[in-house]
Amino acid sequence: MKGEEQSRSLFGISLSDKPKWKQFLICSSGFFFGYLVNGVCEEYVYNRLQFSYGWYFTFVQGFVYLALIYLQGFTPKQMVNPWKTYVKLSAVLMGSHGLTKGSLAFLNYPAQIMFKSTKVLPVMVMGAFIPGLRRKYPLHEYVSALLLVAGLILFTLADAHTSPNFSVIGVVMICGALVLDSLMGNLQEAIFTMNPDTTQIEVLFCSTVVGLPFLLPPMILTGELFIAWKSCAQHPYVYGVLVFEALATFVGQVSVLSLVAIFGAATTAMVCTLSLGFLLVIFCRKC
Repeated sequence: MKGEEQSRSLFGISLSDKPKWKQFLICSSGFFFGYLVNGVCEEYVYNRLQFSYGWYFTFVQGFVYLALIYLQGFTPKQMVNPWKTYVKLSAVLMGSHGLTKGSLAFLNYPAQIMFKSTKVLPVMVMGAFIPGLRRKYPLHEYVSALLLVAGLILFTLADAHTSPNFSVIGVVMICGALVLDSLMGNLQEAIFTMNPDTTQIEVLFCSTVVGLPFLLPPMILTGELFIAWKSCAQHPYVYGVLVFEALATFVGQVSVLSLVAIFGAATTAMVCTLSLGFLLVIFCRKC
C-alpha cells in the first residue's frame, strides 16, 4: 500500500479525512457495485441478445463517460498533466475494454471471470518495468498472489453450476485483455505517483478522449462499426442497456482509480480478483 497521504474524494465523499480501512471499504464497494451491474448487462447483451460488438459498445460507453464527467463539472482547464501523458494509457485502456467485451462472443461469463481473476500476477510483474514506478515485490508476495488466484479458481469451479465455456479465439482475446489490464493499472499508478495532484476524473477523462480514436481502426477494418450501427438501430433498446451499464461502470472505474491512487495497482488487482471470484459464485448460483 502506498504511504503518501493525498487529498482524495469519491463522488463528493471525502476520503482523505477517513482511516485507511474506511477508504478501502468505500472504494471497494463502488467497484463491486459497478462491475456487478456490468456483468449482468454484458451477459444479457452478449449471450441472451447475441449482440457481439465489443469495440462498438466500448465506443458508445466512452461517450457516456464523457457526458457524466461533464456533469461532474470537470473541464480540460483543470488538468495538471499534459495530454501526451495519457496516449499510452488510452491505447491500453480501449484495447482492454474492446477485447474484454468482444471475448464474450466466444466465452461465457464464468470463463471470462476465471481468466480475469488471474490479473494480480501480471500486474505485479509489469510493475517492475513501468517508468516512474519500477515497483518490485518480495517472493512471498508473489507466492501469496499465486495461492490466492489458484484458490479462487478451484473454489469457483467446484461451486459453479454453470461450467465455463472455452473457445480458442475467446481465450486469445481475454489473454490479450489481461496483459493490457496489467499494464493499465501500473500506468495509472505511475501517473498518480509522478504527479500526486492528478485526480481520478482527470485520468478517466483524458484516457477516454485520447482513447476513443483508437477504437475506430478495428471497428472500420472489421466492419463492426456499420454492422453494429445497423443492428442497434433495429433494436434501439440495446442503447438503454448500454447506457445503464456505462452509468454503473463509471462508478466502478472512478472507484478503481481511487484504489490505485491510494493503495497502488497490486492491491487494487487483489481487490478485483476477490470481487470477480465472488461475482462468479453469485452468477453461477443464479444460473
